[in-house]
Amino acid sequence: MSETPTDAKGPRVTADEDGLRLDRWLKIHFPALPFGQVQKLLRTGQIRIDGSRAKTGTRLEEGQEVRLPPSLRDGQDPGAARKPKAPKRPIEIPAGEIKDLQARVLFRDAEILILDKPAGLAVQGGSGLSRHLDAMLDGLTFEASERPRLTHRLDKDTSGVLVLARTRQAARWLTEGFRRKTIHKLYWAAVAGVPEIAQGRIRLDLGKSKGAGGREKMNAEAEDLKRAETLYRIIDRLSSKAAWLAMEPVTGRTHQLRAHALALQTPIIGDGKYGGTEAFPDLPVKVRMLQLHARRIVIQRPSGGVTDVTAPLPSHMAELWKALGFTKDQSADELFEE
Repeated sequence: MSETPTDAKGPRVTADEDGLRLDRWLKIHFPALPFGQVQKLLRTGQIRIDGSRAKTGTRLEEGQEVRLPPSLRDGQDPGAARKPKAPKRPIEIPAGEIKDLQARVLFRDAEILILDKPAGLAVQGGSGLSRHLDAMLDGLTFEASERPRLTHRLDKDTSGVLVLARTRQAARWLTEGFRRKTIHKLYWAAVAGVPEIAQGRIRLDLGKSKGAGGREKMNAEAEDLKRAETLYRIIDRLSSKAAWLAMEPVTGRTHQLRAHALALQTPIIGDGKYGGTEAFPDLPVKVRMLQLHARRIVIQRPSGGVTDVTAPLPSHMAELWKALGFTKDQSADELFEE
């Protein structure tokens, strides 16, 4: 890791850190600082960038000053004195799980690694969650000297293509690629019912709010609405009961495809959180899992090349596709033209 220059106020962002999100920068420089403490410091304005209040997702630029509390600049956790914590024990991942994960690698070169993430595996940890991809990344190092880095996320219950950076430089250009839309992701979904319009664009801004039981959900009635757009088209259908959709997110909001499918009045099958009982229609097979799959990713490389990778349907979705008699046509894997 490059040495970060500092002055009387705080460290400055180096050239190889240009484009990093603030939360990732903090994780690199202050790995022992708990996520909750970071959020508290941000809420109370104790972390500033060039004198302005900072937000978690702020992207840093070379030369910017990150102003931190004095205790942090001295290498201390400001909450450590009053809340001593024992060091966390590393999560032990069974060798068999690591081997299975390695077998799911769809593409690998010196810069990136593309994985076929299984449904049911969270990308990052959370409250009460010990088994997640982030804890298993040491098993995907292979011949490299660096641990691969997460650059985007998939929902825990969504399967399919997930790209990891194998170097810090690759993490930077991948992050920039997602921001500048030079990376495209195509999803397949089975939905309950059939959209009235066979192909279109969903424009419905989304924000987070508390649902039943205090669970966080995305909807169009929240206070912190952000632009959210999705392109979709029908690939096949079973009468009026179900349809196979290809979906491409133009923006990248949490649960965007799930919320937008509901906005079409065709919730994704198996998505009880957003679709309730309507997400479990009477079908030839019993559905218990979310029918959403990250099918394809197309990456424009800084070198000028293109990496184009697809992931096969997982078994729980292939079973439904077969039962519904869905037939793949040429448009199933085509990217949308905006």
